[in-house]
Amino acid sequence: MKRILFHILFCFLIVCANAQEQFVEKPAKFITRFPFKQLTGGVMLIKATLNNIADTLNFILDTGSGGISFDSATCVALKIPHSPSGRTINGIAGIKEVDFSKNNDLILPGLKVKGLDFYINDYEILTNVYGEKIDGIIGYSFFSRYIVKVDFDSTIIEVYEPGSIRYPSGGYLLHPLFTALPIQPLRIKDSRTINANFYLDTGAGLCFLLSTDFTKDSAFLLKKRKPVIVETQGLGGKKRMAITIIKEVKIGPYSFRRVPTHILDDIYNATSYPFIGGLLGNDILRRFNVVFNYQKREVHLLPNSHFREAFDYSYTGMSIYYIERKIVIDDIIPGSPAYKAGFKKDDVIMAVNNNFSNDISQYKNLLQSEREKVKVLIIRSGAPFIINLNVGKIF
Repeated sequence: MKRILFHILFCFLIVCANAQEQFVEKPAKFITRFPFKQLTGGVMLIKATLNNIADTLNFILDTGSGGISFDSATCVALKIPHSPSGRTINGIAGIKEVDFSKNNDLILPGLKVKGLDFYINDYEILTNVYGEKIDGIIGYSFFSRYIVKVDFDSTIIEVYEPGSIRYPSGGYLLHPLFTALPIQPLRIKDSRTINANFYLDTGAGLCFLLSTDFTKDSAFLLKKRKPVIVETQGLGGKKRMAITIIKEVKIGPYSFRRVPTHILDDIYNATSYPFIGGLLGNDILRRFNVVFNYQKREVHLLPNSHFREAFDYSYTGMSIYYIERKIVIDDIIPGSPAYKAGFKKDDVIMAVNNNFSNDISQYKNLLQSEREKVKVLIIRSGAPFIINLNVGKIF
């Protein structure tokens, strides 16, 4: 009996010694924090500089980007060398061959990210959409190096070196799949309930997007609900999409009901169907404070003060852009509220409901007054007109 007890004690001591010798990962070290600005749909805009150039530049922080990129016009203006890459990238509106600019340093407040290879793309359309100069997009090349905390309550980003980290209490830890982009299984419900994979895309200023191939093959959408048509923007230019409402989107334990959903005729397969059904955009992700930990393949969600904000169901059927310091109407969908009100392409908006700010974000917000009449002052052929717009609603 004594021998048995001695053997048990000896084994216990060996186990304890081995436990004490186990590798303990070093804690994630805080590097810096800096503010960001939210654009339409919650898209994040941050300030940075490049190499030894003094000019402050605007970058979108985008988990839907597989690298890091720079605007072609800014590249020319700042005389940044680049050369053909022989590579192509595809987006919602086209496929494009891109140049590369190698071995650049990105300088954020309190952090220099060294040795980055930027691909060069034309972001003029994003500048026109947001009314802010867009100089580039920061994606996987940044997220893969650090732990990135995004606080949508305070609009502050914190960056940490990789290591062990304690996530905030009260949230939920996702374990997405990864290519260069995070891919999360979601449960979605409309005519029926199904589970499928979707990109988590902070660069998409919308709630949810499905590809037409996915909707056809899954027979997922309720047939009685009639989508409306809108114009959207992405790589390759402008593209019309359908938009509807689905009953529910569930990510982890969090459910969102009556979710505005874009339907993309994805002829360039930017959504990688059939492996991916579409994407979850930042108009849902902004409702959480989020920790992106690519090295551990983890994303932590904590509901924030925006969690229960109402979705935007308004529908005008017209697109507006900030061009040469003017807010100009571009596409008008036949039969839409804007079409019925009498708007025309190239009308210049001077004011919305006595707001003369010439701020495209403010005008878009004022036009989100579903089922209300909005007064819009326009200039057409040099003459002023007031048009009463009855803002529609997506059903």
